[in-house]
Amino acid sequence: MVRSFLGNRVLIYQLAKREVISRYRGSLMGLAWSFFNPLLMLAVYTFVFSVVFNARWGGDVAHKGDFAIILFVGILVHGIFAECVNRAPSLIVGNASYVKRVVFPLDTLPWVAMGAALFHALVTLVVLLLAQLLIRGVLPLTALYFPLVVFPLVLFTMGLAWLLSALGVFVRDIGQMTGIFTTVLLFLAPVFYPVNALPENMRKWIYLNPLTFIIEQSREVLIWGKAPDFIGLGKYAVFAAVVAWLGYVCFHKMRRGFADVI
Repeated sequence: MVRSFLGNRVLIYQLAKREVISRYRGSLMGLAWSFFNPLLMLAVYTFVFSVVFNARWGGDVAHKGDFAIILFVGILVHGIFAECVNRAPSLIVGNASYVKRVVFPLDTLPWVAMGAALFHALVTLVVLLLAQLLIRGVLPLTALYFPLVVFPLVLFTMGLAWLLSALGVFVRDIGQMTGIFTTVLLFLAPVFYPVNALPENMRKWIYLNPLTFIIEQSREVLIWGKAPDFIGLGKYAVFAAVVAWLGYVCFHKMRRGFADVI
């Protein structure tokens, strides 16, 4: 799995770059939309939750605009996961011409989707940090830990992406189900509400959602200025590595039948 990534990293970079550019090709502002989209989203969240609903996250929040920033961190983390998982079932079917090319490494296609997702996440992160600097007047140095926090989620998502991209060839309904799946995970994660807003007996169950721990740790380093839970991240990384390996193995087991079905 690692050898395939390292050996094809240039190909992955070029295809991910083409993927991002083609998404905005033909529009007047081009890649600028990747910056204005999260900026507009943040402005809408700030107005709706801070002005209309006058929402407050908790006792640690002083400025009314903080709710939108805290919420935006959850949206950012979920966006990395959802963009890659939602695209996974159509990756092989949508690139049928690659299937019959024996020399083309099909297992790189999920990496391409992840590369595009990480690019948009990076732009969203820049918007988030600029908004935090404007609203709160400070950027914690612990924000440098954010790549370390997100890395286990990337591994976990890649495992699902390999599995779903292979299953999507044989079961086309998978593509319809992933959208529902990612939406359910959005509302069952502490994106729009803090974990302590739940009843005490329900809090442990929300951590069964693979996004919950990463969202909480992302807020710790990006907003609250605290170091992440390194032990928790280590355990998550081991679990994510196992999921990634299993997904990769299943992909190559099912790859033998791609050409017959497509």
